[in-house]
Amino acid sequence: MKKQILYITISLISIFPMWASVVEMHDMPDSVYVLPYTKGGGWLHFAWSSDGKKWVSIGEGFRILRSDFGNRKTMINPRIIKGENGLWCGVWQLSDTGRSFGCTFSDDLIRWSPQVYFEKGDDVYSQYATYVDETLCGKKCQIVLEEDTLSGYVQCIPNRELTNLLTYVSYKQMCLKKENERMEQDSMRFSNLKPLNASIRIDKSRVKSISKNLIGVFFEDINYAADGGLYAELIQNRDFEYSSKDGNPDKNWNSMYAWCIDGDGIDVSIAEKEPIHANNPHYAVLNVNKIGSGLCNEGYDGIVVQKNEKYDFSFWVKKMEGEDCYFKVVLVDDGGNELAKEVISVSEDSWVQKKTILIAKKDAENAKLVLMPLNEGEYGIDMVSLFPQKTFKNRKNGLRADLAQTIADLNPKFVRFPGGCLAHGDGLDNIYDWKGSIGPLEARRPLPNISRYHQTRGLGYFEYFQFCEDIGAEPVPVVAAGVCCQNSGTCSHYSWGEIGCGGQQRGIPIDKMDEYIQDILDLIEYANGDPKKTKWGKIRAASGHPKSFNLKYIGIGNEDLITDVFKERFTMIFQAIKKTYPDITVIGTVGPSCEGSDYEEGWNFADRLGLLMVDEHNYRTPGWFIYNQHFYDCYDRNKSKVYLGEYAAHLPGRLNNIETALSEALFLISVERNADVVDMVSYAPLLAKEGYIQWKPDLIYFNNKEVKPTVNYYVQQLFSNHGGDEYIASSVELDNNRDDVKQRIAVSFVRDSQTGNMVLKLVNLLPVSVESEIFIPGISPQKSVQIVLKGNPKDETVRPNYSDIQLQEKFTYNLPAYSFTVIPIVNN
Repeated sequence: MKKQILYITISLISIFPMWASVVEMHDMPDSVYVLPYTKGGGWLHFAWSSDGKKWVSIGEGFRILRSDFGNRKTMINPRIIKGENGLWCGVWQLSDTGRSFGCTFSDDLIRWSPQVYFEKGDDVYSQYATYVDETLCGKKCQIVLEEDTLSGYVQCIPNRELTNLLTYVSYKQMCLKKENERMEQDSMRFSNLKPLNASIRIDKSRVKSISKNLIGVFFEDINYAADGGLYAELIQNRDFEYSSKDGNPDKNWNSMYAWCIDGDGIDVSIAEKEPIHANNPHYAVLNVNKIGSGLCNEGYDGIVVQKNEKYDFSFWVKKMEGEDCYFKVVLVDDGGNELAKEVISVSEDSWVQKKTILIAKKDAENAKLVLMPLNEGEYGIDMVSLFPQKTFKNRKNGLRADLAQTIADLNPKFVRFPGGCLAHGDGLDNIYDWKGSIGPLEARRPLPNISRYHQTRGLGYFEYFQFCEDIGAEPVPVVAAGVCCQNSGTCSHYSWGEIGCGGQQRGIPIDKMDEYIQDILDLIEYANGDPKKTKWGKIRAASGHPKSFNLKYIGIGNEDLITDVFKERFTMIFQAIKKTYPDITVIGTVGPSCEGSDYEEGWNFADRLGLLMVDEHNYRTPGWFIYNQHFYDCYDRNKSKVYLGEYAAHLPGRLNNIETALSEALFLISVERNADVVDMVSYAPLLAKEGYIQWKPDLIYFNNKEVKPTVNYYVQQLFSNHGGDEYIASSVELDNNRDDVKQRIAVSFVRDSQTGNMVLKLVNLLPVSVESEIFIPGISPQKSVQIVLKGNPKDETVRPNYSDIQLQEKFTYNLPAYSFTVIPIVNN
């Protein structure tokens, strides 16, 4: 494993007197009784007793272990059993039938192996039959624990193992107490704290390298980030492919969602015979009995149009019955007033695309599109589209200009796409296939979104690569590691449907893996291949981009459980890429979290394969970021680099405010200090549409009219726009030795080796100011700017403030309470 874990033997009585109140150490027998139990939610807890009569909960219900099975995390009748190999086996049922089980192992009841799941009678069952049989044959007991009656299997364990377990739990509870510290408690925590004095010295003799790609962004189609968001298409359900298979709970979620008939005389139905393309099987059939009515689309909660702006309209149409026809295309406001109109003629009996340009007469925030046939007859309609001509970089089939520019203003050095969980999908048939996202729009294969809505995939791999090029960012595509999400909506064995588990990680059949691996190799060829000599290079060139996209990185997997199923398929993919494209850096994954069995096994697996980089995820409390600034200090520099692919500070209510933003700034200071091992970092998620927020916090919120960057956004922007490729060491001496005070002050000093320009960053998470004497040897007196982001902890709308500052080798700076300061220094 990458990060060394230290176990320290300590005196329970001296450091954790709460333990001593339970039982005197000299009265402890050689062994004690333990009962594993669960209260729902899939968590394993322990109770213990010295005599089998009086029971005490370990850590007041401390969560020892959680079942990883499915999205319900099922755990029933847990039991621990000592095996002949000396390891403890934790085994539990996944249903009341006693047919399916989960299993894990530990040598200390603290650290557990990745979990295994199986059914009685399957190939895996025989490996664990002894433990399962003992569980099924065992006699359950009832105990009284804090006035609750629990039923379970009592086991006898050595006293020393209980002692170690209690030590560990007490230590973790102490850590959790710190991690749950909140700024709202600061008035009491620091009630007597006076403004501080600090001495900050920069040591230019101690220099470490920083990755040139340190700060980037992670785009995932969640919270309506793509369709209705970054993708500039204004028509919702343009392809008539919305379906109950998308999993959306709206009972009206079908092929006619967002569409309606305005007036009488038109019947509309959905057909599948002879579609435009097999990947786009549904289309609307208009049976016009009387003219004067129209087919309307409301867009994504209304269509925003601006006066005098041009909008590209197109649709596919064919005449099925009747004479040649004209269609009037109209934009109307919510009062029915015309904003723009054009007329299109239709005479073809087979599918044809028709186009026109609509110019808005005035502004409107809630417009709708009306498609009015001006002749009787029957007509097929599909791929109805309305695009503003002013997209980002004026690209056809492009991105919403203001939203894309807000991302570009972050100056990201890379873009990870098309998602994390979205990439490995909701079941094997929902793994994101990149080939279905390129080529003509009418031929792209729409997919159900794992977030339970529809993906047109008009924003596909070509557009992702093009956006990266437009903003000067490295593309970092992520593909599934041959397995689906462990929380997907299908079970790994059909008979497990009786569990109602909501799924489990499954692998592409081994005999299909060569085909899947070839798809990944084709992706690299699509990005980089010669436009004349390679199949996929030619396809890229045919889309209008003969030049290589210069792909250097590819992510394989996302937050996967590190099972045998995963490891077998990941290894096959990794070896194929390494053989065919040795210059491509493969980014692996080390599980869903930055701790636990999958994290440890993920690092062990990465070490065995010799991966150059792995993806870690940290969604934690502000307190965690405060007290884990040394998280990467002890990582082995000779092993895999780290891509911190998803992180954010989480408060109750998932707020974006000064508290979360400054705790992230504090942690990014430590990332810069460790940027010789942390190669890339990106906040997640990136985008969220108001009214459709499925996950928060997010970096940027938006609606149809406005883009709303958060205070966290400005922290990311300041780090990205004021970086360097060298980290120079610094020291901070405070006139206060309290640990919780010192942990809330951080300094980073970076330099650009090409220009010699430098940046000083200072973070203060205290409710008092810090008068700082700063010494930066060798800088010339100069006028610079101080960029300060500060406010009260609950503030959500503050923005950086810019003002002048005079610099020299020694100068004083008053670091405001609750603030992040950036001071650029020019090399003269």
